[in-house]
Amino acid sequence: MKTMKAAVVHDFHQPLRIEEVPKPEPGFGEIVVKIEASGLCHTDIHAAHGDWPVKPKLPFIPGHEGIGIVESVGAGVTNVKEGDRVAIPWLGYACGECKYCASGWETLCERQLNTGYFLDGAHAQYAKAYAKYVGIVPAGVSALDAAPLTCAGVTTYKAVKVSGARPSELVAIFGVGGLGHLALQYARIAGATVAAIDLLDERLQTARELGADITINASTQDPIEELKKWGGADAAICLAVSPKAFEQAYRSLRRGGRLVFVGLPADNMIQLPIFETVLNGIHVMGSIVGTRADLAETFALHAAGKTRVLFETRKLDQVNEAFEEVEHGRNKAPRIVFSEF
Repeated sequence: MKTMKAAVVHDFHQPLRIEEVPKPEPGFGEIVVKIEASGLCHTDIHAAHGDWPVKPKLPFIPGHEGIGIVESVGAGVTNVKEGDRVAIPWLGYACGECKYCASGWETLCERQLNTGYFLDGAHAQYAKAYAKYVGIVPAGVSALDAAPLTCAGVTTYKAVKVSGARPSELVAIFGVGGLGHLALQYARIAGATVAAIDLLDERLQTARELGADITINASTQDPIEELKKWGGADAAICLAVSPKAFEQAYRSLRRGGRLVFVGLPADNMIQLPIFETVLNGIHVMGSIVGTRADLAETFALHAAGKTRVLFETRKLDQVNEAFEEVEHGRNKAPRIVFSEF
């Protein structure tokens, strides 16, 4: 039996184990991918800790920003072939038959399976995936850039779409780390004036370098007051992991504003006023990752040179240290990518 190295979660309260596990074999409609790069998303940490109400079944391999070369193809696969470079995203499988799948909203499919959560993920030398749900990485886009784009990129690209951002509008990005540094770029591509809000000066400096028009340090300034000086935000996209930031984002909106929830704090609840929501015509929306079409568009924008991905690399053997860095905000670059397996 062939084996591979993988980072495996055996216990929600213990570190991941680097160990040898059976190498996957493709079944009908499946492929096996030799992983070149695997991005670290905060969702990996939530999964490994069992933070969310619906928990993964132990043991499992996390990682849903996997990039690699198709090594083997199962029966029934027609959209990719051996040698293709593909992306293995969060949406690992959907039924393809329900009203959501039929209308191009497969990310809402009630029978979906998520990579690195319900399906073994890409923090390993090899990963198995359903061929219909991988993305094709364009020529000229590196595996290291493509990995964060597979989740952080497509998630924030979709959120900006959902927000309705357009020229002449002010879009506020709450949290400009791994997701936010990409969200502000997509908002600028949409033509909006962009305000970046964070607690760390170094992140705000990065935001300025990436084109943010306004930066606000929420640890020393009141983002509500600061944004109201500009008339309030037309749209606010909340990527932070603090419920307080969501409430600040709500109160920073002008009348008719749109609030998009993206970040998933472990503390799941916030308070929103009914009276002001009705009288001010506020729209509150959730945005969950992106579809296969959104991922293709995300890659196309990067291939055209319109976005920059900021990351630092780690070896898979450093998975627990990397998780701890991200959990406590000690990583210097917005994103970490595992690149040595």
